[in-house]
Amino acid sequence: MSLFDQINLNNVPKHIAIIMDGNGRWAKKQGEFRLFGHNAGVETIRETLKAAEEIGVKYLTLYTFSIENWNRPKDEVDGIMELLVQSISNELEDLHAKKVRMWFIGNQSQLSKELQDEMNFAMDKTKNNNNIHLIFALNYSSRWEITNAIKEISKDVKNNKISIDKIDDELISNYLCTKHFPDPELLIRTSGEYRISNFLLWQIAYTELHFTDVLWPEFTNEDLYKAILDYQNRERRFGKITEQL
Repeated sequence: MSLFDQINLNNVPKHIAIIMDGNGRWAKKQGEFRLFGHNAGVETIRETLKAAEEIGVKYLTLYTFSIENWNRPKDEVDGIMELLVQSISNELEDLHAKKVRMWFIGNQSQLSKELQDEMNFAMDKTKNNNNIHLIFALNYSSRWEITNAIKEISKDVKNNKISIDKIDDELISNYLCTKHFPDPELLIRTSGEYRISNFLLWQIAYTELHFTDVLWPEFTNEDLYKAILDYQNRERRFGKITEQL
């Protein structure tokens, strides 16, 4: 029986988040520059999106570029930014035809106008699509997101738009970049690293974590199915005991 056939289609995570790691190491294995790996990673995104949609996932969030990634060599960062502009432009029509809704979360103000324009155009063009939501965390940092939310909440308290007594988990969630999406049920990290790297720290409070040694350009549909099967074989208790479920 194939991995796909083993999956319970009634228990597929509605929202999967992925830390796409290993592009540079994969390129090095091929004797190529790191940007070669980032280019290869675009194809993996395409195939992973297709597989996720076919299996019934409704939200796919991809950690694309962190605020900390600005610390990488300038030529790599410049290449990634150019690749992002090209990829959004090249993929948009196909994604729109497949009714994919595109989102970008993170601090857009630090990005080039050209990239911001491509992102905003893509979001506007696909805003009525609902087959699957494809969310790129771009120039994103969870600490930045939470800090920004605290500033906005404080501002609204000061302006008497909300009272301190009204601040709870739900209100805080509504000030985050992800306010339009449910929290992910499954987080996948590729490349054998076992850390979260400042990604969706608030949102993954009860998320199941799956780590794989596979480098992102080598990540296949089978690897996605393995992660989903791993998820389905776990008992999600949310603080309760087994007998209460």
